[in-house]
Amino acid sequence: ERLFKQPESSHLGDCPICCLPLPLDLQKSTVYDCCSKVICSGCCHADIFRDIHIDRRASLNFSCPFCRQQPDLTSIDEGFEKLRMKRIEANDQAAMRQEGSEQFKKGDHNKAFEYFTKAAELGDVDAHFSLS
Repeated sequence: ERLFKQPESSHLGDCPICCLPLPLDLQKSTVYDCCSKVICSGCCHADIFRDIHIDRRASLNFSCPFCRQQPDLTSIDEGFEKLRMKRIEANDQAAMRQEGSEQFKKGDHNKAFEYFTKAAELGDVDAHFSLS
């Protein structure tokens, strides 16, 4: 019954797995760098439980619930950076916003402004907020 009382959509879009609106609380969803998809926590938990049900050792083999890519844990930061840059080259607005946030944290405000502007031009609402 509660399922039908949720809003029809939000500015964050829908979860690509269950097609329900993403929660407004950003702590209840996860952005994956491999495919730049935002997945709701329910689908993340369901994926983990499914993997554990199939194979008890699966909890040690983390993979993206959407694209099933397993991260290279030896150089996890470099791997995510390469994947994010690949998504930026494909004009992915979420990856551009995330890179803008990373550049802002590093103190490079000009690059952050460029990435936020590109993401906002592609229609990312959070990038508009970051620019304001």
